[in-house]
Amino acid sequence: MTARVEEAAVTRTQATTRGLKQLVEGRPAPFALRCGAVLIDYIVLVGIVAFSTLIARMLGGGARTAASSAETVGILIAVAVAVINLGVLAGFTGRTVGKWTTGLRVQRKNGAELGVGRAFLRHFVGYPLSFLTLGFGFLLAALSTRGRALHDFIADTIVVRDV
Repeated sequence: MTARVEEAAVTRTQATTRGLKQLVEGRPAPFALRCGAVLIDYIVLVGIVAFSTLIARMLGGGARTAASSAETVGILIAVAVAVINLGVLAGFTGRTVGKWTTGLRVQRKNGAELGVGRAFLRHFVGYPLSFLTLGFGFLLAALSTRGRALHDFIADTIVVRDV
């Protein structure tokens, strides 16, 4: 009797794992949509820096220290927004602002939640490595069958459509 119950539990767990794996692998995000999400994230960050530079230029030549301070504050705000958007927000929800607007979500390859540590690994270690390969790390998402880029392989993640 106990053997049948344990066998049924194992079979159910294997079926759930298999179903979860098919669910994760079945709907990877299209490359163009991923590019759009990254573009939105960077537009937000560059917009902050551009706005602070505009404020600095409006303060004019007589207030050099105020203009310099405005640019510095803008850069610091952009860094803080990057950490919150790419690390904290992505870690807790699996989405950055760009992924949220495009309907995408980052999750572990096995279907589990991303987590803050893995989000930091993906965005602050994986992204620079993808850039250092002259963009090939990003292009890998268009070439691989499951749509995984270099930073996805590093952090063991996948970007899926959040339907």
